[in-house]
Amino acid sequence: MRLLLVFGGLLLPLWAFGELADEIHEQEAIAFDEPILLFAHAMARQGFDDFFVVMSELGYAWGVVPFDIAFVLVLGVLRRYREATFAAIALGGSALLNIGAKLFFTRERPSLWESIAPETTYSFPSGHAMGSMTLACVLVMLAWHTRWRWAVVAVMAPFVLLVGLSRVYLGVHYPSDILAGWAVASAWVAAVFLSVYRVRGRPWLS
Repeated sequence: MRLLLVFGGLLLPLWAFGELADEIHEQEAIAFDEPILLFAHAMARQGFDDFFVVMSELGYAWGVVPFDIAFVLVLGVLRRYREATFAAIALGGSALLNIGAKLFFTRERPSLWESIAPETTYSFPSGHAMGSMTLACVLVMLAWHTRWRWAVVAVMAPFVLLVGLSRVYLGVHYPSDILAGWAVASAWVAAVFLSVYRVRGRPWLS
């Protein structure tokens, strides 16, 4: 299982992020970005606008950020200190990584149309994608050896997908920004997990 986590959760996402980052660093256009953005914009209608604005907010200010803070505090109150340490490093570190990556790559936001929810920061990688994927991975890793693991997967998988789709639909991120955010978040959580639980440790059972 640890070897599988190293490959599927760490090495493979890092390779995917590296491929995308190389294209962005060389300021080369990614072939699928603009067609997917235009396809998403062609679907625009009021109902979708309202839904994806809400999903976008839940993916950060209204949902992920306050949940992250509350989750770490609850783990601390329950005296699950190793779980709290893992969650705090993974969630907080992901936010810092995102800020650093945006400043390093300085990719401008898409400008194919005027967004109904404009952003002013840099685009690559998506902070919403990173934040939601980091939270999902943390919850799945903590729940994996409990009876709740599939329930957590069933809730978090569509949530992460919809948050990512919302950013593309709103025209504030390229699809490659979303993929990069998912990849680096997965790799980061896997690395933190392998560090915190490096000696036969299991969440809740260690």
